[in-house]
Amino acid sequence: MQLVVARIGRAHGIKGEVTVEVRTDEPELRLAPGAVLTTDPAAAGPLTIETGRVHSGRLLLRFAGVKDRTGAEALRNILLIAEVDPQEVPEEEDEYYDHQLMDLDVVTADGVEVGRITEISHLPSQDLFIIERPDGSEVMIPFVEEIVTEIDLREQRAVITPPPGLIDDRAETVPTREES
Repeated sequence: MQLVVARIGRAHGIKGEVTVEVRTDEPELRLAPGAVLTTDPAAAGPLTIETGRVHSGRLLLRFAGVKDRTGAEALRNILLIAEVDPQEVPEEEDEYYDHQLMDLDVVTADGVEVGRITEISHLPSQDLFIIERPDGSEVMIPFVEEIVTEIDLREQRAVITPPPGLIDDRAETVPTREES
């Protein structure tokens, strides 16, 4: 199974290093020197990581055969993809791979069907579940502990406790100063 583990950013310096936007909780495993990664688009790879280091809070990588800024800049926006055994699970108990969460049924804590997870969007501040509702519409649910209270892979479901207005029209309104 293939997992997107990073997106290549801009070139850093003149010796072929690039910044990367990490998309894995296990960068030390997936983005280690010697790792061979496929790419999207496929014509850009495979790429072999030659070196890696952290600089000012950003991961910098250099790939075999990329020796200058021009070569590094040509890799910008390419996705790095690792091959992972489908039976492999993350080390931490409350961590999940995207493929484990896809197509889970989503229900509220009181058993009301919300829909099923069709996509997971990885944003800088948090991840979002894109849920297809039974009527075909979509709703976005932040994948945070306060809202997604349970992931049950055996039962293939995610239990949520959404605040009012997140999945329905029951939003609480606060009167404005003029209305008070």
